[in-house]
Amino acid sequence: MKLIHKSATILFGSFLLSIGINFFLVPYELLDGGVIGLGLIINYLTGVQAGLIIIVLSLPIFIMAWIWDRSYFYNSLHGMLFSSFAIDLLAPLHTGFSLENYFSSLWSSITGGLFIGTGIGIMLRSKTSTGGTDLLAQFLAKLFRMNVGLVIFFIDIAVIGLGGILISSQSFALSAVTIIFVGIATSACTWNMGN
Repeated sequence: MKLIHKSATILFGSFLLSIGINFFLVPYELLDGGVIGLGLIINYLTGVQAGLIIIVLSLPIFIMAWIWDRSYFYNSLHGMLFSSFAIDLLAPLHTGFSLENYFSSLWSSITGGLFIGTGIGIMLRSKTSTGGTDLLAQFLAKLFRMNVGLVIFFIDIAVIGLGGILISSQSFALSAVTIIFVGIATSACTWNMGN
């Protein structure tokens, strides 16, 4: 029963994350941070499916997790795979169901961030994550004795900064808004997890 509940939670969280990306970020070429953001940058520049890129970019991080701490590996693998597949599954729908006529780029970045953050937060409540740079940040924070949230923040800023260089300065500014609202929604979903 616990496995069914966890699987349903991962599916639901992945679905919310995918809605945030495909319906709110992609129409304006906005970014999330981390590996998802890198996947979106490559998608915008080459047209290769973002979910597939996320899986490929995550492989070295998951190999590190397998070698150094398998609990990280097991707790993140399912979330990364489900969310990557959900992103690619819903990707064709954003062209037929464009919200550009209803949402400005600013509102789209806020709403997309809330959907993504809620999806991530729901998965974190079930002791899973999308892996990627969050997983890398846990290793770096442990290695350098830094706050993991600070490490994630610096990685996210580097990713959207790269997007600002490769895509546009407007993409950078709006993506910064997105990651702020991802953080707010994730924090709201995980507020009392430590209690």
